[in-house]
Amino acid sequence: MDNVDNFLPAEAFQGKPDLEMLMPPLQESSRLVVACYPANFSASVLARAIEDTNAHLVNLNVTARRLDDGRLTVELRTNQRNSSAAARSLERYGYEVIATDGGESPEAESHLRDRAAELLHILEL
Repeated sequence: MDNVDNFLPAEAFQGKPDLEMLMPPLQESSRLVVACYPANFSASVLARAIEDTNAHLVNLNVTARRLDDGRLTVELRTNQRNSSAAARSLERYGYEVIATDGGESPEAESHLRDRAAELLHILEL
């Protein structure tokens, strides 16, 4: 799976107020790029697939980029930092997730484990 920045880098929006209005910067978010045929595109189904994971769809942009087989590319942004659950849900709905940027890195997982261990230690006191 590609990195979403191969499709639309986050820096493309910075310093361009008209574009930043479309996708304002958010700290707690993840981006996914989904491919689908125009006949299968449904914003409400995409939103439902995201919301099935207890996340909110913050942005949905149909990009100008088409794949070689004619499929649309749709960029989604959710309010969850980790995009893996949203990606799995979109695939269950029949969409192909071709890029993400919100997967948890090993460093992030390690940091979360450390924080959980600290919390447990405090609770034991």
